[in-house]
Amino acid sequence: MQYVCPICGYVYDEAKEKTPFEKLPEDWVCPLCGAAKSLFIIKQDAAPVKRELPPIHMDEEFLHFTAGELAALCSNLARGCEKQYKAKESEMFKELAEYWAAVTPEVPDASLNKMEEMLQDDLNNGYPALRQAALNEGERGVQRICVWGEKVTNSLYSLLQRFQKSGEALLADTSVWVCSVCGFIYLGDKPPQLCPVCKVPAWKFEEIKGRDAV
Repeated sequence: MQYVCPICGYVYDEAKEKTPFEKLPEDWVCPLCGAAKSLFIIKQDAAPVKRELPPIHMDEEFLHFTAGELAALCSNLARGCEKQYKAKESEMFKELAEYWAAVTPEVPDASLNKMEEMLQDDLNNGYPALRQAALNEGERGVQRICVWGEKVTNSLYSLLQRFQKSGEALLADTSVWVCSVCGFIYLGDKPPQLCPVCKVPAWKFEEIKGRDAV
């Protein structure tokens, strides 16, 4: 039987590896991207059955962003402008992102469990609904965003699970690398030669140091 990593596509073939997947230790991770064992799915030849999802309806509340959401939005726009060699616009969005980040209040009931619930909701409901809406509209750009975004969200969920089991020991004596293009996070002394999600080279990764890595 074969098991597939939903993040980078690595296939664990029991026939070649000589060890049943279920016999692997629980702390085993994908050798390419570091995804947790629990994320792997059985490889199937048949196309997955598409489930019907309710359409996405926009309302006025959706347009009222929080300070934290505006910080993330402006940060992404800054990165987008940078990729288009629009340095002036990029700096302006960076200033806006820094401002909104500075005025973002702390979340009083923040916890790892709540973060896990939010990631699960994105994976179980958010991305499937967005993907279906993009398919209905023939919007290929949004479909591509869903592919990368879902893989990165899966990797974040995997890291969160590993952190909950190992705590600070997970980050001890290792470096934290973030792909500047898609946001994939990698733990290791050096970044991967190619990003498992968007396939950019290692020099596109940025090292996160100090408390920013926690």
